[in-house]
Amino acid sequence: MLGATASPHLSPPYLYSNPYSFQDRKQFLIKLQKCKSIKQAAPIHAHIIKNGNKNDPFILFELLRVCSRSCSIEYASKIFRKTSNPNVFLYTAFIDVFISSGAYSDGIRTYFQMVRDFILPDNYIIPLVLKACGSALDLNSGEQIHCQAMKLGLCSDRFVRLKLVELYGKCGEFSDAKRMFDEMPQRDVVASTVMISCYLDHGLVRKAMDEFWLVSTKDNVCWTAMIDGLARNGEMNMALELFREMQMEGVKPNEVTIVCVLSACAQLGALELGKWVHSYVEKYNIEVNHIVGSALVNMYSRCGDIDEAASLFEDLEARDVTTYNSMIVGYALNGKSTEAIKIFQRLIRDGIKPTSITFSAVLNACSHGGLVDIGFDIFESMKTEYGIERRIEHYGCMVDLLGRVGRLQEAYDFIQRANIAPDNIIWGSLLSACRIHKNFELGERVAKILMEYGAADSGTYILLSNVYASLGKFKEAAQVRAKLREEGVQKEPGCSSIEVKNEIHEFLLGDIRHPEREAIYNKLKELDDMLKSEDYAPETDVISQDIEEHEKKWALSIHSERLAICYGLISTKPCTTIRVVKSLRVCNDCHSVIKLISKITQRRIVVRDRNRFHHFENGVCSCGDYW
Repeated sequence: MLGATASPHLSPPYLYSNPYSFQDRKQFLIKLQKCKSIKQAAPIHAHIIKNGNKNDPFILFELLRVCSRSCSIEYASKIFRKTSNPNVFLYTAFIDVFISSGAYSDGIRTYFQMVRDFILPDNYIIPLVLKACGSALDLNSGEQIHCQAMKLGLCSDRFVRLKLVELYGKCGEFSDAKRMFDEMPQRDVVASTVMISCYLDHGLVRKAMDEFWLVSTKDNVCWTAMIDGLARNGEMNMALELFREMQMEGVKPNEVTIVCVLSACAQLGALELGKWVHSYVEKYNIEVNHIVGSALVNMYSRCGDIDEAASLFEDLEARDVTTYNSMIVGYALNGKSTEAIKIFQRLIRDGIKPTSITFSAVLNACSHGGLVDIGFDIFESMKTEYGIERRIEHYGCMVDLLGRVGRLQEAYDFIQRANIAPDNIIWGSLLSACRIHKNFELGERVAKILMEYGAADSGTYILLSNVYASLGKFKEAAQVRAKLREEGVQKEPGCSSIEVKNEIHEFLLGDIRHPEREAIYNKLKELDDMLKSEDYAPETDVISQDIEEHEKKWALSIHSERLAICYGLISTKPCTTIRVVKSLRVCNDCHSVIKLISKITQRRIVVRDRNRFHHFENGVCSCGDYW
């Protein structure tokens, strides 16, 4: 919740006799408050026990706070089990350990145990356990606690009511959430931010925006919640526009805002705007810690400027596993497999423990580089050396790796032997490899597996349709398309975007909405004429419809990425790099055409599709024609 609804400060227990000197207690409390982990607190705890002070509620309270900071449920449970007659304050601290560790259900169960033990809840523990109910989406328990709060006369407490708004909002009960919100005597920016965030969590962008504009005085937390929610709901342009309005209102962003905006820039491929945000960070001395640093590395790499990402990574003073992951992912996406593996090896040398995400990134890099032996070594090391369970995405990388080098039957056998149920992404990866390597027999078998198990998405149907079309089996291709419609599978429309002068321009297939459409289509025709001199022959076999040849050629020529590139050619200076982001995979024909366009125009063209980056330069692509 972006800090808008932080729980009230846990108060220490009181009304206990003092078994030893105030000075001793004070020294122990000061030492415990400085501890960041149980490892640091354990020797102090041992000293406390040795001195016979183990039952001091103040000490126990502070020990549980250390457990909360370090998410140490096991240690906290041992302390609590040995505590005689715990009061509401110690229960509050114990439940906070569960919530900090994400064990929300355990925290809720502990609360109800407290009630069964006839310990009266107060206005500190009620908001805490309501937060757990909201996070666990446990509406039933939340309603019971709401009733208890009403009986105890606690519903007028501001923190209790805020958490009730959050509970009902997170559980999708917006009529109850709005009622709680409207009944608040002080509906300040914090309460409004809670309501806005709940709407955004459920994708109700319009309702969130309506509530947002009703807030008279918005702080940076409110602005950030709205920007973050828009980005999470795919409204990147709106998120960036709101960030601009935030600047105009004179509200200074914090590091969380910066991370949200950089994320939107990364997803849109808005490099120039991302650079501006970077300069803003430097101008206003916003700390480039490992969180902001990771976001900057991610932004540059996902906008195709991998060299700047690498330079920034080297300049960072603070690096953690997240920062390393961002760099490994960036290198993998941009086809720099060797560099990605070197960063992975450096992470290990620096004594940083890799995560599941680290292995997904480095295995993806091995896949893009066709590095089979290294890939399998890293895959095997996950469990044997690092104790990390292999997930579906790790198996998917290995299938993609085997598929890239043409070892299709081996990839099929690997799936069959896997200790995990394959999903549509794994089978789709193998299906794509079968198409590239023209193993249509295995490809048809894989596609039928997908459809039989109901795991096929629109991309699978279209891929199978294209396989049939490549073989000249237009009847079968039409049947697959018909089944796609019958099954109600929605075909995702392809969309390409390009950033020019800090504005994002989007194009669909055959788009005629752009104000400069006439110039764009003139450039398209000019390029078509130039392509003929390069002996370009359209790959019309990828068109599954049984239509005339000239219609197939036209259908290919108006793909969204070509329109975006044409706009880039007419609206940017010669020799500058053109950067395009496409929502789907680039088709074979467009890939061939863009290689030729880069050669003809002497432009470097960077295209980010659903799978990876393609850096086109002088007729060659960085992907090696496999993607």
